[in-house]
Amino acid sequence: MQLISVNLGRATAVDYTDAEGGVTGIGKRPVPGPVRVRTPGSKATGLGSGLEGDAVCDRRHHGGDHQAVYAYAREDLDWWEGELGRELPGGIFGENFTTSGIDLNTARLGDRWRVGAELVLEVASARIPCRTFQGVMGETGWVRRFTRVVRPGAYLRVIREGSVSPGDPVEVIHRPDHEVTVELWFRAFTTERALLPRTLAAGAAMEPEAHERVRRYMEKQGAGAGAR
Repeated sequence: MQLISVNLGRATAVDYTDAEGGVTGIGKRPVPGPVRVRTPGSKATGLGSGLEGDAVCDRRHHGGDHQAVYAYAREDLDWWEGELGRELPGGIFGENFTTSGIDLNTARLGDRWRVGAELVLEVASARIPCRTFQGVMGETGWVRRFTRVVRPGAYLRVIREGSVSPGDPVEVIHRPDHEVTVELWFRAFTTERALLPRTLAAGAAMEPEAHERVRRYMEKQGAGAGAR
């Protein structure tokens, strides 16, 4: 298990985002490293990305401690290459880390990885596609198609800061005792809302905003807070 590439994006003006200023950092490109990865702070007021030199432009929906790093597997990019009939270089999905040898979709919320010598990350949630992602891909119906396939990749929070470079090893150092995978979480928060109560088993590994959405869903369904 290793990093294939470390990818950074610059703020770029485009016509397919509704972010303030009409700019996005989704178009990321591999860099040689080392790149420092740190805790970015809150989504609205922090640094945005966990990677130094990486731009997060829409702080309403992206960045912050619970989305500090976005990882996508080279194996899933290869699968999409077959589906789309085009080359997909590392970073094209807006991922900071392109990985190899890790099934990100079956990772559990709360899984912890050591990347390189210092950095420790924790799986926090799945990536939910947006209009900007569809725009950068240039594929009609991309949001719906990406959602249907359920290969979302993982957002990670920073547990211990450190520097990383392409080729660094990735080691799973902790795996929690529950079954809330990235795939299950993604399905629950997109197309299968009946799964939402099951995500509570992830406990504190799931961000407070997601807990609140589950609570509202359960109240609406009549389950109430006692169903936790």
